[in-house]
Amino acid sequence: MVELKEVKRKKDKSVFDLVSEHNHEKVVFCHDKDTGLKAIIGVHNTVLGPALGGTRMWSYASEAEALDDVLRLSRAMTYKAAISGLNLGGGKAVIIGDAKKDKNEALLRRFGRFIKNLNGSFITAEDVGMTTKDMEYIRMETEHVCGLPESRGGGGDPSPVSAYGTYMGMKAAAKKAFGSDSLEGKRIAVQGVGHVGAYLVELLTKENVEIFVTDIYEDRLREVAKKFGAKVVGMDELYDLDVDIYAPCGLGGTINDITIDRLKCKVIAGCANNQLRDEQVHGPALVKKGIVYAPDFLINAGGLINVYSELVGYNRDNAYAQTERIYGYTLDIFALAEKEGLHNQQAAMRLAEKRIESIGKMRSTF
Repeated sequence: MVELKEVKRKKDKSVFDLVSEHNHEKVVFCHDKDTGLKAIIGVHNTVLGPALGGTRMWSYASEAEALDDVLRLSRAMTYKAAISGLNLGGGKAVIIGDAKKDKNEALLRRFGRFIKNLNGSFITAEDVGMTTKDMEYIRMETEHVCGLPESRGGGGDPSPVSAYGTYMGMKAAAKKAFGSDSLEGKRIAVQGVGHVGAYLVELLTKENVEIFVTDIYEDRLREVAKKFGAKVVGMDELYDLDVDIYAPCGLGGTINDITIDRLKCKVIAGCANNQLRDEQVHGPALVKKGIVYAPDFLINAGGLINVYSELVGYNRDNAYAQTERIYGYTLDIFALAEKEGLHNQQAAMRLAEKRIESIGKMRSTF
């Protein structure tokens, strides 16, 4: 999440300053007194197509923190769609509140009305704190929803596909760092064992690895640890572990000024969004420390690929096949970064921006 000093700095800026900082097209603030809905929808870029991004429900410390999250997440979705070759733009939504206490049908359907009013420029799906059932409620008010249950003709929970893409990216990073993509015998720390993180742990156990897990939700943490034989560690303790691979699978910003000096891993590859607190600072810092970083928006794109498949005719085998290509894409990014003298996140962003720019020029000729 956002560091306190970062939130304070952003409070000094106006909303319009924050929106224009990364060239967002629009930001919609959604409020409904009757249901208690407080939500923000960020549409970053629609050059390649409508902005598709999940809706996250979270108890933010402040509205400024929620705004920061939706702006960073929607921007990441633009890069994620572009580098994956999808005809989608980037967007994201956050609902401010406790998903376990504040979520109900009326609130979700009211939120769906706000999405409907965007006339297709934003399509949503599930994210942290949301389920396929929640998507059904939103779908009652707008057709611009993906991630519906398979019983409703959707792709169901995209989490397994997200985890598979992360797993492919992790294996590619292992090949770069250790000379082999086999993970056997590796010590791996997984931070966050929610929907995607738990599926990633399941995949990793098949390679005879030693897994350390942590999460803010104790019940979930104990359940996953018991099921897969993982070792439970404290949230802060995890950064000091002597491991081969660190997999951030919770919220963003865990790679920052404080944690980088503590990390002992050779690879960072996880499914969390916006893992680098500051791309321009912490991307080069990882290179200097000799850590191979698998760009987050590249290797966690499996979920987006899965929900996009619903728009073009869902086929789960095709979704997995396309997600498997993340392995090759990740190796290509490593090669580009080395050739051009870039850090890996920078190389991935440059490739995504190149596609957006070229398609934008092509479309402007009509």
